[in-house]
Amino acid sequence: MPETIERFPLFPLGLVLLPQEHVPLHIFEERYKIMIGECLDEDREFGILWLSDDGLKEVGCSARIERVLERFDDGRLNILVEGAQPFRLLRRIEDLPYPAGDVELLGDADAGDADAADRARQRYAELVEQVTEARPQPDELSRLDAYGMAATLDVALEAKQELLELRSERGRLERLDSLFAEALERIRLAERAAERASGNGSLRR
Repeated sequence: MPETIERFPLFPLGLVLLPQEHVPLHIFEERYKIMIGECLDEDREFGILWLSDDGLKEVGCSARIERVLERFDDGRLNILVEGAQPFRLLRRIEDLPYPAGDVELLGDADAGDADAADRARQRYAELVEQVTEARPQPDELSRLDAYGMAATLDVALEAKQELLELRSERGRLERLDSLFAEALERIRLAERAAERASGNGSLRR
């Protein structure tokens, strides 16, 4: 039976948070100062939902406050949060000083697939090596699941939301493998275009 949390604090934002992802947040609105203050006092998580151009998404990710980075005299805060667990918003709660709702925590239908994990990890390693010129160590790769890989890369918001809504680790791994392959192809095309441009850029005397 899925776990339901009532009156869960919510933070609609223009971003998608994934489990294991670390994100800094600047808290400046009064209602969110109150919300984050309560979460700190009660050692409680809150939920982040993507407020997209199409409206507020129903599936988000709970966030735990890792640490307070900075406090200001006017009550503003800089905090670092880590994504914890996907949830689905069941209904909004309107009687609190900040957004809240009843939410259902979401689990997975499968534990993943070893072959799909190996393919995604190898493609991920290629992509990281292309971008940073340093390939992840095998032991680092072996510890990464789909969320762990996606959390370290600049993935489009739509794709991140898709990963968050997928209730299959195998499905997430296969989707990431496809995304990594597309990114590698774009890098190769850009490199070839740069080589052609440099070859045609000499001046005639």
